[in-house]
Amino acid sequence: MDSAQRRIQAINAHLVAAGDSPSQLLLNPTAGEFFSEQGYSVVLPEKLQEGKWNVYRSVHSPLKLVSRFPDHPDIGTLHDNFVHSVDAFRDYKYLGTRIRVDGTIGEYKWMTYGEVGTARTAVGSGLMYHGIPNGSCIGFYFINRPEWLIVDHACSAYSYISVPLYDTLGPDAVKYIVNHADVRAIFCVPQTLTPLLSFLSEISTVRLIVVVGGMDDQMPSLPSSTGVQVITYSKLLSQGRSNPQPFCPPKPEDVATICYTSGTTGTPKGAALTHGNLIANVAGASIATKFYPSDVYISYLPLAHIYERANQVMTAYYGVAVGFYQGDNMKLLDDMAALRPTIFCSVPRLYNRIYAGITNAVKTSGALRERLFNAAYNAKKQAILNGKSPSPMWDRLVFNKIRERLGGRVRFMASGASPLSPDVMEFLKICFGGRVTEGYGMTETSCVISAMDEGDNLTGHVGSPNPACEIKLVDVPEMNYTSEDLPYPRGEICVRGPIVFQGYHKDEAQTREVIDEDGWLHTGDIGLWLPGGRLKIIDRKKNIFKLAQGEYIAPEKIENVYIKSEFIAQCFVYGDSLNSSLVAIVSVDPDILKAWAASEGIKYENLEQLCNNPRARAAVLADMDVVGREAQLRGFEFVKAVTLVLEPFLMENGLVTPTLKIKRPQAKAYFENAISRMYAELATSDPSPKGKL
Repeated sequence: MDSAQRRIQAINAHLVAAGDSPSQLLLNPTAGEFFSEQGYSVVLPEKLQEGKWNVYRSVHSPLKLVSRFPDHPDIGTLHDNFVHSVDAFRDYKYLGTRIRVDGTIGEYKWMTYGEVGTARTAVGSGLMYHGIPNGSCIGFYFINRPEWLIVDHACSAYSYISVPLYDTLGPDAVKYIVNHADVRAIFCVPQTLTPLLSFLSEISTVRLIVVVGGMDDQMPSLPSSTGVQVITYSKLLSQGRSNPQPFCPPKPEDVATICYTSGTTGTPKGAALTHGNLIANVAGASIATKFYPSDVYISYLPLAHIYERANQVMTAYYGVAVGFYQGDNMKLLDDMAALRPTIFCSVPRLYNRIYAGITNAVKTSGALRERLFNAAYNAKKQAILNGKSPSPMWDRLVFNKIRERLGGRVRFMASGASPLSPDVMEFLKICFGGRVTEGYGMTETSCVISAMDEGDNLTGHVGSPNPACEIKLVDVPEMNYTSEDLPYPRGEICVRGPIVFQGYHKDEAQTREVIDEDGWLHTGDIGLWLPGGRLKIIDRKKNIFKLAQGEYIAPEKIENVYIKSEFIAQCFVYGDSLNSSLVAIVSVDPDILKAWAASEGIKYENLEQLCNNPRARAAVLADMDVVGREAQLRGFEFVKAVTLVLEPFLMENGLVTPTLKIKRPQAKAYFENAISRMYAELATSDPSPKGKL
C-alpha cells in the first residue's frame, strides 16, 4: 500500500457516511481530526496543535475549501467561465429584453451565447481601438440590460476592471467613485449622460464615454481640449468589428471588479474582488445548487450589487437564459408573466409584498374560498413537515393560480440581503412549491457566505457555510456574546477562504480594520450556531447605541421584530444617549391603514391626514406592542412614540443602501423634525419615560 492510499484510509477511518446519503458525515467515535454536526457542517480546531474546535466548514467539502468548479477545474477566471459557456451553449438563448429599439414594450427577443460572445469581442476590441490600456477601470452607469453583461464579459476578456456606478447614488458619489478608481471609460445611457457631462471637468481620468441606446446624430461633440470622446455603443461595436483584437486574458489573482458599497455611513468604499474570488464563491455555491440550460432567470436586482453579479456568473456557467425586466419594479410581475422564469432571486421586501398581496386577496375572497385556502395550506404544510409529497389536488385547486403570479414555472426561489421572516419563507414553500432557500453574504466575500441546504425544513436561519469558506464566531464581550453562551455559542461572524476580497481600493487602514493577521474577515454581524451547524444572524455589531440609562440597543434587531406588524412596510427605530426611550418612523402599508380607518369609521381627506391622526398613530403603536411582546422584547426595547409616513425608504431618497439597509445618519437627518417632536411629546406626557416591564 503506497503512502497516498494510507492517507486516504486514515481519513476514511475518521468519517462515517450517513445512511442513505454519502455526502452527509456523522461523528465517528475515533475521529481525531474533525467531527460533524448532524450533517450540515463539520467543526475543526482553529489551530491543529491547540485552541478550540470552533471553525465550521460545509459538510460538502470538509477537508479542502472549494476554489474551482469540481466539473471544470480549468475555469479560473470570469473570462474562462464565459469561454466555456460560449463553447458549450453557443446556440442556446442567453440575453433577452422586451424593450424594442423605439422604446416600446413587446415580447422577449433573445441573443444566443454565441452572439453575445461575438459582441463581447467587438466591445473589447473597440475599447482597445480607442487606446484604453488593459488593466484600466471601466465605469458602468446604467441599470440592468443586455449590454451590461456584454460589456462586463468584454472587460473580463481584455483584462479591464469593471466599476459599477450606482445610478441611485447621486452625482456626488458617482464623481467620487470615478476619481477614486481612475476610471478611463464610462458606459452610460442617454438619461445618465446629462449628469455625467455636467461634471466632466471634475473627472479628469475619463477619456471615452459610450452611450448605450444613443443615436449617432444626437451625440454631443465636445471640444478637443477636453480630451474626451462621446460615441454610441453601436459605433463602438462597428469600430471593434473593423479592428478585431485578440483577447488579453486575466489571471485568477487579477482584480475583476471594484464594487463600491454605499455603506450606511461616510464615503463609498471600493471592495476589490479578483477573478479567483468570484469563481470560488460561485463554484462553492454550485455544489448544492444546480441550474440547467432549460432554466430561465429574470434579472432585475441591481447588477451594481454583488448578489446579482454572482447570480450572473452562475447562470452563465450553467447556460441559463437571462431575461431582463423593463426597468420599472412596479411592472416586474408583468415582465414575469411574459418571461415565465424558472429561477427567481429576490429580497425580503419584495417577498413580503407578495405575501401581503396574497393573504389580503384570500381574506377578501369570501368565507368559502378562505376556508379552502386554509385547508389546502395546512394539508400541504403537514405533508412537507412529515417529509411526504403533498396531494397534487391542492395545487390544482388553489396553488397553481397563485404560482401564475410569478409566471407559473418558478422552481427555485432565493432570498438574500436581509433576513426573511420564517412565516414568509414557509408561505413561499407551500404556495409556490419547488425549492426556497435563504442565503447570507456580503460584497467583501464575493457574495454567499452561507445558504440553507436542500431538504432542510427548519426556517429562521441562513444555513451552513459555502463550501468555499470557513466560519468562526468571535466573542463580543461588550454585547455579552460569547462562545460559552447557552444553549448556543454566539459571537461576531468571521469568514476566511478564497472568497474573501483583496481589500478596499486605496484604503489600507479600512482593510486592516476588517481583515485580521490570520486572514479572517470580521463581518460586523452577530450570529449563533443552531444544532446541525446552521448559522443564524441575530444582531449587528456596529449599529449599537446606548440609551440615557446605559442600556445597549441594537435597532436592526428591533426593526426586524416590528416589521411583522401588518401596518408596517418599513420601520426606522431611533434612540440616543440623551433620551431614555426609543421612537420610530413607520412607513405604512396604505391599504392596511385605509382598511383600519374604514373599520373604525374614521373620515379623512387624504392619506397624509390619516397618518397624522392620533388614533391612527395609537393603533399602529398598539399593534407594535403586541408584536413586541410576542417576540419577547425587553422593556427598554419597546418604542414609545411613532410617526407615520407614506413615503417609502428608497435609494432615491437616500434612506437605504442598495441592499435596502437603513442609512442611519441620513435617516436621522431626514426625519430630524419628527424625531424632535416625538421626544418633546414624550417629555410632556411623562417627564421620565420608563421602559415597559
